[in-house]
Amino acid sequence: MTIAARLIATVTAPLDPGTAEAPQVLCWPDRTLLVQRGDAEVVAVDVDQPDAGRGAEIRFPAPWPRRFGTVTVSPERDAAVFAGVHAVRSVEATGATRWEVRHGCWGGCPQLHASFHEYADDEDHLHADSGSAAVSADGELVWAHVRGPLVSDGNTEDDQELWVVLAAAAGRPVGRMNTGTVASSSEHTSHPDPSQMGLSLGEGEEGSPVLWGRWDGQQLTAELVGDERILLAVSPSGRRLLTVPVGQWSLSLHQLENGWKVARKLDATDAVPAHPQNTGNGRVYWDFEAAFVDEDTVVAGTSECDARYGSVRHWLVDVRGMDLLGEISYPVPASGPARAAGSGRWHTISKDGTTVYLWGLAQEN
Repeated sequence: MTIAARLIATVTAPLDPGTAEAPQVLCWPDRTLLVQRGDAEVVAVDVDQPDAGRGAEIRFPAPWPRRFGTVTVSPERDAAVFAGVHAVRSVEATGATRWEVRHGCWGGCPQLHASFHEYADDEDHLHADSGSAAVSADGELVWAHVRGPLVSDGNTEDDQELWVVLAAAAGRPVGRMNTGTVASSSEHTSHPDPSQMGLSLGEGEEGSPVLWGRWDGQQLTAELVGDERILLAVSPSGRRLLTVPVGQWSLSLHQLENGWKVARKLDATDAVPAHPQNTGNGRVYWDFEAAFVDEDTVVAGTSECDARYGSVRHWLVDVRGMDLLGEISYPVPASGPARAAGSGRWHTISKDGTTVYLWGLAQEN
């Protein structure tokens, strides 16, 4: 069975893909932004403004080149938050630094660097590990995964990785905990409740834990959702999570009522037919990204394993029983995985990285 998708909007990436990262889409309950980072600047576009083009752009000067960390933007686009090798820095569109929280070096050296220029030309820092940051749905908190210690801790040799909650206005740490990880990268997944956040940590061959954090106003706590998993998406209510194991063989649904344990799963080999151009024994597996369309349905792809055969495929899944409803049919060829876009939508990015397509279901299913 095929299920028709309708094209809701087409947004042109603001930066040249040859000199910038691929565009990403950040979603909160009432805001969806396209964000793209180059070496010198970060551009944030509100895709729901009537003219989602030049008039909707806000540009933030970057404090260091893109290879040195990650970036996110606040829902109101009043600041870009750069999670760098030595610091988390909040920058306004004017270029003014709102605040900076310095921490241990992701490059593996014991120094607490005062500035990027101390290691800008050091080959050992060119491929440093990295943390990440995310802004809460209400814009009041910044959640950051950093290398310890914080400079505010004083003269200490504690180099544990930390998950820190910061006041977004001033950068003041209000909550923290050790993650107990040795990560090379991480990624936050926002929740509609500002006091909750998901964190996927990549430890290479050591593991891939997913943590679920809660900030009660006094203390930051976290529970382990899974040890060899990637967090894909959060449902609109925030009561359901979707993950995939690092082997990518099954989609797994986690429910708050079950303490985020796996409630149901859908095995790709059992549910998804082989690609029409696959004449061999190539394994079918799920992508590392997916999107909730509503509380009960998800668009998930097999684009990574399909790509070698030509056209990629996306699927609509009913998570109530983890049933495959059918293949998504697009009016124009889609590429890459299906990713969240908020408000019942998902998005894809063109192969050349110049265009973001926002999609919805053509009719209720």
